[in-house]
Amino acid sequence: MIIQKRYKFYAAHRNEELHDKCRNLHGHRYELRCFFRVTRKGSISTLFGDFDDRIEPFLKREYDHGLLIHVHDPLYEALSDYVERSGDALKLKRFDVPTSVENLAHQLFTDISEMGFRLERLEVQETDTSTVVYTRKDWLSYNRRLRGRGHPTVRELVV
Repeated sequence: MIIQKRYKFYAAHRNEELHDKCRNLHGHRYELRCFFRVTRKGSISTLFGDFDDRIEPFLKREYDHGLLIHVHDPLYEALSDYVERSGDALKLKRFDVPTSVENLAHQLFTDISEMGFRLERLEVQETDTSTVVYTRKDWLSYNRRLRGRGHPTVRELVV
């Protein structure tokens, strides 16, 4: 059985690898549609609140109204220096890869799976007309490629 839940958060980012408007800092209202595989036990499978109690506070703490930034983006060093000098508490969500919506989908899939949920599909809507659909198969395949390059595993992929 599949349970679908929706979440949203606001965040800024840029993609320093592009040479178009997305190279500039800009923000989005991200909408997530999570599809969870659950096993029915008796008359119910999972309380919807079980998802909300863990995912909503996590998104607010880690992503909402923050700046998604690639640690190799030259802007990251400048912002880190600013934070250190000023003591300003900017919310920087660090990524080891550019902050494209595809990479965001992978990171969110990992984050939610590490909570112990069996995520089957994640849709990340970046604009009114653009959505990335990221499946468990995509996630497993990407993690296998990372392991092949010596990157750490994601808790044995929460199978």
